Amino acid sequence: MKLSKLFSVSCLAGGALSASWIVPGAVWTDTAGNKIDAHGGNVVQRGDTFYWVGQSASQNEIPLMYSSTDLLNWTPLGAQNSLQYLWRPKIAKPNGSFWIYGQLNRNIQSMVSTQMVGGYKLHGAAVTIPPNGYTYSDTGMFQDTDGSWYILTSADHNIVQINKLNSDGSIGARASQLAAGAYEAPGILKVSGTYYLIVSGKTGWRSNPNKVFSAPSIAGPWTGPSNIAPEAEKTYNSQNTFELTIAGSQATTYIYMGDSWDSKGGPNSNHVWLPIKVDGSKKTLTLDWHAMWKVDVKTGVVSFPKAGRRYEVADAEVIGKRGVVGKVDSESEVVFRNVTGEGGKQWVSFHYAVNNRSAGEAHISINDQQVPTNISSLNSNAGFHNTVPVEIVLEKGDKNVIRFGAMGETGFEVTIDGIEVFDDREEL
Repeated sequence: MKLSKLFSVSCLAGGALSASWIVPGAVWTDTAGNKIDAHGGNVVQRGDTFYWVGQSASQNEIPLMYSSTDLLNWTPLGAQNSLQYLWRPKIAKPNGSFWIYGQLNRNIQSMVSTQMVGGYKLHGAAVTIPPNGYTYSDTGMFQDTDGSWYILTSADHNIVQINKLNSDGSIGARASQLAAGAYEAPGILKVSGTYYLIVSGKTGWRSNPNKVFSAPSIAGPWTGPSNIAPEAEKTYNSQNTFELTIAGSQATTYIYMGDSWDSKGGPNSNHVWLPIKVDGSKKTLTLDWHAMWKVDVKTGVVSFPKAGRRYEVADAEVIGKRGVVGKVDSESEVVFRNVTGEGGKQWVSFHYAVNNRSAGEAHISINDQQVPTNISSLNSNAGFHNTVPVEIVLEKGDKNVIRFGAMGETGFEVTIDGIEVFDDREEL
């Protein structure tokens, strides 16, 4: 049984509303109210502005760009070229011009412009990669601390290769390579003189445990691998695309940028960004799961929401044949009444777990919403983690009603502990 993905915008937060947190796996919208559609890309900073380029999953992989000054609110800047099927585009600036490099028919296609936004023209035809002219599957990008740019690729014969970009924008000699297995989606982070190479396994659109290798030089040798996250989490249902460094006045924060792909790499794919923990002595990178977080781009300090107002399932009403507190299936639901709202959009965390992630889905209804909303359509990590934040609109006062139910195959069951309502104006 499938649940309709239609929902009432009067109950679910939508439109051109400002973002207050990074919520990994959730549907992110731009300042125009549309879903952000920039996959396999990277973010570069120019002055106080961050520019994010990625492939459009809804427009045949043309390169789209967004800008932001806080990594939370992203302004759409449109297509940078009409070229279709340019996979994993990355911005670089190896000279006075601005460049976008991406995969086209398993070769590298470059574009160049005199400005960061717009005006990108194809720079010749797509080319193979030195020294052997091999074709490849993925494109990564890294700028070293000396200003040099390197393009990362994953060869069809399972070699991750690192090539320096020449000052004229062409692809230069191979600086290093990793021949340690079937890896793709490469990215590099440099911390205290150590280079960390992040890669994923080759499992199509299905997530897998991404790996980390380290080296004392861009030339290698690369040692490892280690897991970047607990293996069973499969990198929190994501695949690496880029590592972003925020060097603030109080702290330096490193950000993992990943794509949470749908089954075909299509428009239902979302984004997973998480802060990276670096252990210089062990030469490892690790990701801890945070359902909501943000970084101050000026100070580099990471913060999380304060504990919200908690509503326990023991105090809720259980409706349906089962009548068991905290247990929900296709024939029952839990109703939380007298939920206090601020009269606008708020984040509400639903604390629940499912007994079989592939057998069904949880859904919610807010106040008089007629068609329930599938939480999985709002957050691709729903069912993977016990805390699932959803941004909804609550009426002012304590008369809000939130219904929590489930739909799925026979035997599918959801265990819910409660919900937590946050005031976005409060933070640590």
